[in-house]
Amino acid sequence: MHQDPLAPMEETCMGNCSCKSASPDRYVSFKEIDCDGNARAVMAMIRKHIDDPARSNAFWEYFKTKAAGGSGPRPDELFLIHSNLNQIRELFETWEDTEALAALDLLEVECC
Repeated sequence: MHQDPLAPMEETCMGNCSCKSASPDRYVSFKEIDCDGNARAVMAMIRKHIDDPARSNAFWEYFKTKAAGGSGPRPDELFLIHSNLNQIRELFETWEDTEALAALDLLEVECC
C-alpha cells in the first residue's frame, strides 16, 4: 500500500503506533502547554533568590532592571529566561533549589 507523504500522521499511523504522545509536544503544537504561566512561575522562583541582597550581584541587578523594562522595551518573561538560561541554572544550582531547577528544565524542554 502506497502512503501519501503529505497525509496527516494520524492517517498514516493507523492509530496504533508510538508517534502519538500522551504528553504535549512543542514540536507538534504548543496547545495545552502554558508557556507564559510556566515562565511566570520560574520568574517568581528567580526573584525569590535575587531579591535577597545576599544572593544578588551586578548581573542580577541588571536582570531585574531589564525585566522591568528599564533598559529598553520590557521583554516577555519567557524570552528573558530563554536568553539567560545558563545564568539562571547556575543561580538555582548555587542555592540547591531543586524545585526551581525542575521547573526551569520543564520550561526549557516545552517552551524554549
